[in-house]
Amino acid sequence: MAYKCEICGKKSAHGNSVSHSHIATNRTWKPNIQRVRAIVNGSPKRIYVCTRCLRSGNVQRQV
Repeated sequence: MAYKCEICGKKSAHGNSVSHSHIATNRTWKPNIQRVRAIVNGSPKRIYVCTRCLRSGNVQRQV
């Protein structure tokens, strides 16, 4: 599954998980990506979209 929003381009972010003893280990934050049927250029198409774009109305979903 592609962890990238096709509307806004949001993708995985990387950083460190820091424990109580201050040992840093690598971790990732993944966006909440959903596969939806949306209207793209007048025709329905399945695309990967983050929930922020769905909620804000940047995507016109097919009914």
